[in-house]
Amino acid sequence: MKAGKFSDAQIAFVLKQPEDGTPIGEVCRKAGIAESTFYGWRKRFAGLMPSEVKRLVADLSLDKAMLQDVLSKKL
Repeated sequence: MKAGKFSDAQIAFVLKQPEDGTPIGEVCRKAGIAESTFYGWRKRFAGLMPSEVKRLVADLSLDKAMLQDVLSKKL
């Protein structure tokens, strides 16, 4: 899976801007992302605070590392 170029704090910042009144199109243009990316992030991280996003990323990274370890031992 491709690693993203945005950190969890950057994603949280981008998702917070429309709540402050900035149009979504402008937020996407400034961040250099497509609107579909914005809506995907919003669907995935809806209602999460930056600390919760960090915990989610840590959990997913740990799951990925465990799966890679299992696969490398089988081969």
